[in-house]
Amino acid sequence: MRQGEARGVFGNYQIPPQFLDEVFSNAGKVNPQYESIYRQFMQFSKEDFKELNEHAKKSFFNQGITFSVYNDKAKGLERIFPFDLFPRIISAAEWARLEEGIIQRCVALNLFIQDIYSTKHILKDKVVPAELIFSSKNYMKEMLDIKPVAGVYNHISGTDLIKHSDGEYYVLEDNIRCPSGISYVLTNRVAMKRSLFQMFKEFNVSTVQEYPQELLATMQSVAPDGVVAPTYVVLTPGIFNSAYFEHAYLAHNMGIPLVEGRDLFVDNNFVYMKTINGPQKVDVVYRRVDDEFLDPMAFNPKSVLGVPGIMGAYRKGNVSLLNAPGTGFADDKAVYTYMPDIIRYYLDQDPILNNVKTYRCEKEDEYKYVMENMEKLVIKPVDESGGYGILIGDRASKEEISEFKILISQNRRKYIAQPIMSLSMHATFIEGEDCFEPRCVDLRTFTLLGKDRSFVLKGGLSRVALKKGSLIVNSSQGGGSKDTWVMKD
Repeated sequence: MRQGEARGVFGNYQIPPQFLDEVFSNAGKVNPQYESIYRQFMQFSKEDFKELNEHAKKSFFNQGITFSVYNDKAKGLERIFPFDLFPRIISAAEWARLEEGIIQRCVALNLFIQDIYSTKHILKDKVVPAELIFSSKNYMKEMLDIKPVAGVYNHISGTDLIKHSDGEYYVLEDNIRCPSGISYVLTNRVAMKRSLFQMFKEFNVSTVQEYPQELLATMQSVAPDGVVAPTYVVLTPGIFNSAYFEHAYLAHNMGIPLVEGRDLFVDNNFVYMKTINGPQKVDVVYRRVDDEFLDPMAFNPKSVLGVPGIMGAYRKGNVSLLNAPGTGFADDKAVYTYMPDIIRYYLDQDPILNNVKTYRCEKEDEYKYVMENMEKLVIKPVDESGGYGILIGDRASKEEISEFKILISQNRRKYIAQPIMSLSMHATFIEGEDCFEPRCVDLRTFTLLGKDRSFVLKGGLSRVALKKGSLIVNSSQGGGSKDTWVMKD
């Protein structure tokens, strides 16, 4: 925005020319769907908005809306999840297209997982290389021939999207092991209403508060056959897990118990919960414990987080697990490169949402390209999350690039590379500067699949790279979030 054109909290807002700003055009004009909310925010002085921002932060702290990071030097240190009061707006028409593409992708992924653990047609037809699947550390032979209720494996999916400078959405990755972040979507909306109630009620925004009941309905739809009054629980690793707040929040809002592994036991291939009134049979478990630690009798024998024997109960069909163990091979970032083919194979449809061009370092010609062009690429490990282990070529030193070349050469299966995408930017309040500046954003959407039902939450977690010039939006890497408004027609 030109010098002196902006006032108040928007200061001298400057849009980097190579990026797409969702709020302002390159000419400095406010984009139409933001005009009304922009006028409202322009009424705040810097001092008023700082006070409002502090109020929102205190609200998060008082509600316990925090997260922790595993590499904190002080173990157990909790942080407030940074939240920006200026919302991200998505039109009804734009969202309808996104929702259609997200469901298409999640349904195809479910069929893919089902096929891999049964007939393996897609491997026999050589659409996806068999060695790519069997070399994934998240492929689990223990899941072979297990048939979950209604054939659903990825009950809860998180799809990460970016909006590129060309105005199109691209899928960055699929998350179908234990996708997190939904509690921040819900609490962001509560904070927004509390802080800016008069402003919020003037806009026709789709609700997000139905998610806990939709999740419970999904759990109910996949209860084992023949159970008259199923018992549902959320299984957490415990209070030191980085997403413990979310586990507790969802259990509370669904009205079901939050349990740890030590609260459950298996007897005669049935799962029971310890209660003051004696054992109570458990039928459906929304588990937030990673596969490796879920059952020490089947996986890591040193695990104290899981439930010994629960995989035996699952194999017998006496308990349902959400998500199914072993889904992780399907959200491997190398398998991601085959998603367009997977969609065409199972659904006989063209993909609605775009993939980002991706190079598999395992393939000789692509490995050579990556090694020669690393300064133009983002390098990612295929099995990490949280923004860890990533190299952004144009921001890395020669020493860092040299180190990564060695890492890749030692384990080519572990790494993929993608062009450096220009994530869209969004006006974000920066503490210390006390004004709005453009910051890169992405979007994690949340999808539920159950027996004869599917649901995509109208809204999602818009994650913000708070560090100037950063493309990493993860909270563990210093990112924040925004409330995402999907407008009604």
